[in-house]
Amino acid sequence: MQAAMDITAKYCHKEMEAYGSCVSSNPSTWQQTCHELKMKVAQCTSSHPVIQKIRQDCSKEFAKFEMCLRENQDKPTSCSPQVARFLGCAESVDLSGLEKNPVPQPS
Repeated sequence: MQAAMDITAKYCHKEMEAYGSCVSSNPSTWQQTCHELKMKVAQCTSSHPVIQKIRQDCSKEFAKFEMCLRENQDKPTSCSPQVARFLGCAESVDLSGLEKNPVPQPS
């Protein structure tokens, strides 16, 4: 998982920062207010094979986390158990062979 986080941070840092700031600044309306920024993060990360593999293998856990966020828009911290389950799944994904071929950074 650390490799995926490093890759995400390396290739999508600007998008992640903007989305995180938006969510923090809009605790009760972030779902609507930050939707476009969320899509930019998703678009950025979707092209990397490591992240694609984690999304594929842990899609159920991630869907439960997203559902929790939708149901608890005013208190996203209540979704910590769902985050923990997703991260646990992501840690167990076999990434052998994927990390050696990073996507080139766009120019």
